Amino acid sequence: MRAAGEKTQGKMREGVREITRHHPDRQVTRRQAMAEHLMRHGSASVAELAEVFQVSVMTVHRDLDELESQGMVRKYRGGASAQASSVFESNIAYRLTAQTAEKEAIARHVTGLLEPGGSVMIDDSTTALAVARRLAGVTPLTVVTNFLAAIRLLAPVPGIRLIVLGGEYHPTHDSFLGVGCVDAVEAMNTDTVIVSTSSISDRHAFHQEQEIVLVKRAMLAAATRRILAVDHTKLDRVALHRVAPLEEFDVIVVDAGAPPEAVRRLRDRHHNVEVARLT
Repeated sequence: MRAAGEKTQGKMREGVREITRHHPDRQVTRRQAMAEHLMRHGSASVAELAEVFQVSVMTVHRDLDELESQGMVRKYRGGASAQASSVFESNIAYRLTAQTAEKEAIARHVTGLLEPGGSVMIDDSTTALAVARRLAGVTPLTVVTNFLAAIRLLAPVPGIRLIVLGGEYHPTHDSFLGVGCVDAVEAMNTDTVIVSTSSISDRHAFHQEQEIVLVKRAMLAAATRRILAVDHTKLDRVALHRVAPLEEFDVIVVDAGAPPEAVRRLRDRHHNVEVARLT
């Protein structure tokens, strides 16, 4: 009888644990931790996630479905990834942790191309955000952006006149997009625009998401000088949508991690390709 009672109590404890696992608050916490795990490691198998979070494989699949619907990760057979693909742009939280040294090198170089007293438009890329961190050294300067992270960063900086582009807020990118943003961009004319894209071939710059592409195209049309800033991981790749031919950019800045052959091919077609030194 005692053994049967202990067995029953064991089943009850397991039932309590299972209920706790599926409690809404516990779900949210676990899914946030799962997203952070994927962003930290880049990708993981379903079996690995089940072991790390001590839940069933089916629970992992449900969690990944929800994270995918939020644009946090992309699922593939047997696992999930926070890394970009030709049709999936990584979440802002992941992109902020990727290639930081390369982006800082590019930002130093690009900032050196700017002059005080001018105007610059920056997109919602994390490479452009690295540039924004250095703009206090180029003041006085008018800055136009749709990137909420850059807005928060630049709002208190003396000497920065900040113009914010509106539209619909997208948490995946921490930026404002859509028709409202495109209309706001088309009303502007800046000296320089700095954009980054998720991939470039020898001929075109690409991005996975249509709404992002429309805003970037509008930005390119709204500036006198166009700077494309891309780290070496984006070279020799394509994505779903073409942003623009590379000929539309006045300067292409890559970091020193770029393969020499890739830089040579770009220079053969586009004369003004500059390489930012890594320190």
